Amino acid sequence: MYKTLLVGYDDSKYSKAALIEAANWVRSHGGKLFLAHAVFFDTEEFGIAPEQQEKRLKIGGKLCQETKEKIVSEFGIEVTSLLCEGEPPEVILDVAEGKNADLIVMGTYGRRGLNRLLMGSVTSRVIVNSKIDVLVVKKPCTECTGSYKSILVPFDGSAFSKNALKRACQLSKIDSSEVTVLYSMPRYEEMVEFFMTSSIRKSMMQEAEKILDAAKSFASEQGITVKTEIREGSPSEEIVKVSSGLKNDLIVIGTYGWRGVNKAIMGSTTERVIMNAKCPVLVVK
Repeated sequence: MYKTLLVGYDDSKYSKAALIEAANWVRSHGGKLFLAHAVFFDTEEFGIAPEQQEKRLKIGGKLCQETKEKIVSEFGIEVTSLLCEGEPPEVILDVAEGKNADLIVMGTYGRRGLNRLLMGSVTSRVIVNSKIDVLVVKKPCTECTGSYKSILVPFDGSAFSKNALKRACQLSKIDSSEVTVLYSMPRYEEMVEFFMTSSIRKSMMQEAEKILDAAKSFASEQGITVKTEIREGSPSEEIVKVSSGLKNDLIVIGTYGWRGVNKAIMGSTTERVIMNAKCPVLVVK
C-alpha cells in the first residue's frame, strides 16, 4: 500500500515516535524509508553570527547519521537520511515529491513545542499543502507498532470521507483490521436555534442511517464489512470520545468534510481530532 515513507525528523520526542511508527511499518509491510532533517537559517541571525550556520549543519549531519545507524541496528531495515537547508514544511514537501513518497509521517508537535490547544505549525502546513497522505503520530515511542487492528472512520458522505473510508478498507485488508464508521449527527438546536421535535429527530436519524448504509455499501464493494456508530454532537468531540471508548489504534479522516472549508486551511474537525485523539490520525488526501 504505502511503499515510500518520509519522516519529518527534528529529534523531538514526537518525531522520534513518528520515526519508530514508520520503521515498524516498513519492517512489517516492506517499502522504502526516508528521514528528512531541515536546518533553517535566518539571514539576519547569521549576519551577526555566521559561524552558527556551519555549526548547525554539523550538528544536523551528526544527528542524521546517528539516527540512521540506530534504525538500521534496531529494526534491521535500510533508511536514507537527508540533511536539508530551508524551512521545515517546504523541505518535507519538496523531499516527498522528489522521492515520490506516498506517505509523510510526522509528530503532532516539533522540537519547539506548542500550547496543547494548537497543532505544530510545521505539521499543520505540511498537512494542508501535501499532495499525499499524512500520518500524524501522537503517542509514546513504546506504543508505536506500525500496525492497526482497530480503525475508526468519521463519515459524512462527502468525497473526502469516502476517500478516507477507501483507505481504511485497504489497511484492513493488510492487517485484518476491524473498521468502525462513525456519523455524528449535528445538534438541531444549535443549527436552527429551535428545539428538536420527535418528528425532526426521526427524520435526522433516518438521514444518518441512510448515510451509514451508503458507507457500508461502499466498504462492501472494497471487500470489507464495517461496523457503524451514530452519535449526536460536535463531530470532533464525538470522534475523540468514540475512538477512546473503542480503543482504536488509528483514526482515518479526510482533510476536509463536515461542511468543507477553503482549500487554504485545514478543516477544523480534522485539526481538533488530531489535537485531542489519543491514537495516530491518518489524514487522507
